[in-house]
This record gives sequence, C-alpha cells and structure tokens, in this order.
Amino acid sequence: MLRLTRRMDRRRFLKGAAKACAAIAVPTIIPSSALGLGNRAAPSERIVLGGIGIGGRGSGVLAGMLPEPDVQFVAVADVQKSRRDAAKAMADARNGNTDCATYRDFRELLARPDIDAVLIACGDRWHTIASIHAAAAGKDIYCEKPISITIAETRAMESAVDRAGIVFQGGMQRRNVGNFVFAANLARSGKLGRIHTVHAHMMSPATTQEWLPAQPEPPKEECDWDTWLGPCPWRPYNAAYLRGCGAWIPHFDLSAGGILGWGSHTIDLCQWAADLEHTHAVEYEPTEDGGIARYANGIKLVMRMDGWMGLGTCSARYEGDEGWVEAGDTGQVRCHPASLLAERKIQTVEGTNPGGHAREFFDCVRSRRLPSANHHVAANSHITSHAAQIAWWLNRPLKWDPAKYEFTNSDEANRLRSRAMREPWTI
Repeated sequence: MLRLTRRMDRRRFLKGAAKACAAIAVPTIIPSSALGLGNRAAPSERIVLGGIGIGGRGSGVLAGMLPEPDVQFVAVADVQKSRRDAAKAMADARNGNTDCATYRDFRELLARPDIDAVLIACGDRWHTIASIHAAAAGKDIYCEKPISITIAETRAMESAVDRAGIVFQGGMQRRNVGNFVFAANLARSGKLGRIHTVHAHMMSPATTQEWLPAQPEPPKEECDWDTWLGPCPWRPYNAAYLRGCGAWIPHFDLSAGGILGWGSHTIDLCQWAADLEHTHAVEYEPTEDGGIARYANGIKLVMRMDGWMGLGTCSARYEGDEGWVEAGDTGQVRCHPASLLAERKIQTVEGTNPGGHAREFFDCVRSRRLPSANHHVAANSHITSHAAQIAWWLNRPLKWDPAKYEFTNSDEANRLRSRAMREPWTI
C-alpha cells in the first residue's frame, strides 16, 4: 500500500511540474528514458531494484533482470570491491549513466526508501539473514537458493516474510523454464496415472570441516573478510574460498551439503510435480549418493547422483502407474508413452535461463500475488532437503513430524536443525 501511494504522489508531482514548465517558455531537453520511451517504463512506473551479493550467480540473474523495461537497478552491496564494481558497470551500462551506488554493508542499501525490491545472491550462509533484514525494511525479495542452511533458518525466514507481508520469490528458476514446466504439468495432469515415485538429481552430499591454509588478509575495502564469513565460525582468510560457490560449498560451516545444494532445485521440482508443496517428507533413509524419502500419502522420493538419461544437470523424473517423464537442464524432455511429447510447446525460456522466473517475480511485485516459489513453497522443499541431508550425515533412518517440525526418533538429528551464529548476527 505504501509503495502504491508513493507512486501516486510522484505522478501528481510530475504532472504539476509539467504544468509549471509549460508556463515558462524555456526549451527543455528531457531524456527519452525519463518519458518512458526507448523500451523503458516511465520512472514513476518502475520497480526500483537493489542487489546484495552480486557475484557469479548473482551477475547471471541480474543480467536477466536488467533488460526488463519496468525495472531499474540502482544500488549494489557486496563485501568484495571487484564484485561491487562489476555490478555497477552492468547497471550503469543499462541505465546510461554512472548513478548506480555501491555499498560494503547491505544494511545501508536496505535503508534507502526509494528501493522497492532486492536481489539477494550472496553465499548460502547469508541468504536467511539478508532476507530477514530486507523483509523488516519492507523490501520485496528475490533470493537465490538455498534460501537457508538450517531448518531453523528456514522457519525464521518464512515467519519474517509473513510478518512483513512482502513478496518473496526463491530462486528456483526451473519453475519457469519450459521443459520443466511441461514435465511437471504432465505429472499433475493425471496423464501418467497416479504418481507413485519422483526422482531428484543430487550433488555429492559430502562436507568437510577442514580449513584451508591461512593467507594474508586483504584490505577491508577490497574484501571485508569478517563480514564475508558473517554468522559462520571464524576461520583464516584464503583466496580460494572466494572463487565461486564451488570453492566453499563443500565446507560445512559455509553451506549445508549437496542434498540441499541441488535439492533446493530438484526436490522443489518433485514436490511441485507431485502436488506436495504444502508439506515435507516424513521418513528418510540415507544412501551412498543421496537417499530415499517417503511422504505421508505414500509417494516415494529418490535422491541420487547417477542413473539419469543424460538430459542435463538438475534432472527430475516423475513416475506414475501409466507412464513417466524426465527433464534436465539441456532443455530436453523424454517420456513414456512418447506420444505425450506431441503436447509440448517449445518456449522461449529453456535451459537454465532465469529470465522468466524473474519476470514472474516483478509481475507479483506489481499484483501482490504469491509467486510460484513463494516463501511457503520454498520453505517446505528446503525442509525436506535439510532433513534428508541430516539423515545422510548421521547415516541412519529418520522420522519427521511436519506438524511439530521435529524428528521423532533422534535427539541428535533435532540438534542439527539449527546452528550457533557468530555475533552480532542472529535470526
């Protein structure tokens, strides 16, 4: 409501200013972008966007957001100067000026009243805290996955979004990628018969608690190492941690393992296709490369690294009494009976392009509708992923109560629902 009111005030101001200018016979040159020309919405109609943690993945998502005619990216916060500068250069090139602001502390960005929404794409350990702060500041959120690294963080994020009443879209972009949409709709349509088994592609679940060797810490302006670590236990600086998510994902303190890392996409796809977005699996049995989980209605979830049909990473497979379908990141789909493929219409967004998912988010920012990967949907698939990862770590079968958010047969597993956070960060 406040956002819409602010825009109306700006419209009245611009109309009044236009009348005042008309009364003064002085020629004025106004950039076409300020009038909403050149494939850009007028300033009063734009969604003003900021970014928190715009590195490799973040810059890819931002590149898909910048072309949207009703979006203007005005600020970036990142603890690494190189990434701040790179995101600013992208935004300035799109905006045709040098106005994109840069911050080392994301809280300074969130304090800006002109920013409507934020893209959060920092490391996994930061997603929940940044989301909670953004929600408290009244900003709509597009948050990359995993949205959390513990069950406790997941629930804290969900509660914060509910309290704030903002729009939240988890970065599970395959919900808006054509081949995955076709596969999920086929499963939900009943044309495969009753769905009994769903399969989710995994990364290696293994994690390590070893530290990389200490190296000289760079100047704070170049890389604020203490803030990069954030709520995680302190460890000495090593440049290898900064070389993309592949460098820090195996480290337990900094992430939560491959079942969560890939499952935040693929388990989410499985729960969507099987109409299980409202709940979590209730039984978990670890396997060498993932695990098997079961839902209260009897549907089985198979989490595995191998045995796929070669359709690409983040593959998902749905099996029913009368057929099956499998999709992956190559944009391909295979199914049985094969005749069902005739119903597929190739969409402009295929592969792993995040553009359609971002567009859905911006449409929901305007309409205030829940996006497809909203905070409840994202929380439910993440909790299933977390529980499966915990079962793998402990190497024992676990039972989960979705109503109480607790394991019913392991105190040790319940202790792994949360982690201590390093001050001053907390949820």
